[in-house]
Amino acid sequence: MNSSSDNTNKELSYIQKVWQTVAIVALLVVVILIARVAFNVLLMILAGVLIAVYFHGFGDLIERKTKLNRRLSMIISVGGSFVFLGTLLWFMGSKMQDQISVLSDSLPNTITAAKVKMDETHTGRKILTYLSGDNSEKLFSTAQQFFSTSFGIMGNLYVIILLAIFFTANPSIYKNGIIMLVPPKNKSLARVAIDRISTALKGWLKGTMLSMVLITLLIATGLTVMGIPGAMVLAMFTGMLKLIPNFGSMAAMIPGVLLALTVSTNTAIIVALIYVISQTIVSNIVTPLIQKRMINLPPALTIISQVIMGTLSGALGIILAVPLLAIIIILVDELYVKKMETEQ
Repeated sequence: MNSSSDNTNKELSYIQKVWQTVAIVALLVVVILIARVAFNVLLMILAGVLIAVYFHGFGDLIERKTKLNRRLSMIISVGGSFVFLGTLLWFMGSKMQDQISVLSDSLPNTITAAKVKMDETHTGRKILTYLSGDNSEKLFSTAQQFFSTSFGIMGNLYVIILLAIFFTANPSIYKNGIIMLVPPKNKSLARVAIDRISTALKGWLKGTMLSMVLITLLIATGLTVMGIPGAMVLAMFTGMLKLIPNFGSMAAMIPGVLLALTVSTNTAIIVALIYVISQTIVSNIVTPLIQKRMINLPPALTIISQVIMGTLSGALGIILAVPLLAIIIILVDELYVKKMETEQ
């Protein structure tokens, strides 16, 4: 009897351990899923904050130049920005339809001619072999997954804009609310950290906008000189993708080079060089200005953060990787590094 009772207890104990393990694993999965959703929400909040920073910066400029009151300047800043963005998207959309039509008509023959030329060289044959078969399917599926993830961000755009408008209307209430949550002895530290973060975000935003304008002008000039159709649309598209450091530049080059292929292969090579040279000029002129207004971010750390953020949150993560990295570095510096230095 005792032996039978012991076996029964062992079986119950084993079953309990199994269910406990299943419960722990299930809880971990739930926590990870909640953390990922919460992380995406935090990214949307950060995007709203950045847009609000832009609205306030533009409003300050209007107020200084026109001597209008603060309220009217902010209304012009928000309303004018939306009108300009809507007009820009409409112009790009209408012009891009014509260029897509030209591209779809002439590109197949151009690609066929390019394949014939590449097949004449050893390196070209290797590239064609790599792009054929399973490798081409992998490249296509990767691109398809990237764009499906990227365009999924449009569903969150409405929330981001609403957050930006609320942050713009009364930013002090949110700043003071964060400081109220901090213990009294650390309130001064919280104010310093928030001020540093605000300065860094303003610097990043100004530098990014300067980069967007400069790259747009350079690409527009170069493509116009080369006689590429839709040069202004391609330039504006490149400027918009400048929001994504490093990777946006490579993505912006694709439609320009494809359209150049409809003219000739040599023209496509020159257009690719225009993109590379323009990006180099912007990086060497604007990047130092951004770093002066922000903090010195190591290039390797920036790329690593973009890859990680892109894996976690798609296009929105890639766009916000740099300002998020700056915020993390500032917080680590204020909360840990400076304390360690004072203790030494």
